[in-house]
Amino acid sequence: MSKVGTAHHWVINRILSALLGGYLFTWGFASLGIAGLAALGVDFHEAETGVLMLAFLVFLGVFLWAFASSSVARVWAVLAGGGGLMTLSAWLIQHSMLY
Repeated sequence: MSKVGTAHHWVINRILSALLGGYLFTWGFASLGIAGLAALGVDFHEAETGVLMLAFLVFLGVFLWAFASSSVARVWAVLAGGGGLMTLSAWLIQHSMLY
């Protein structure tokens, strides 16, 4: 594969990991933060506002890290895996609050 093709593949992969992986990670962070704070007794709307303001900074950090990291496989593992685990944890917290 030529250098142009390799560079093109690198850019596409980094952009997808930064956008999609960053979104998944930020979604998991926000859902876990809101569910955790609500479980601790914080008003839902206050927890939502505070966590979503912090989520902007989290997304910015993971977006930049996706381009700075030396391994795109590690980026996908951390962002998609971490986002999935945080979302599952938030679901478990919410499920336990219902019963």
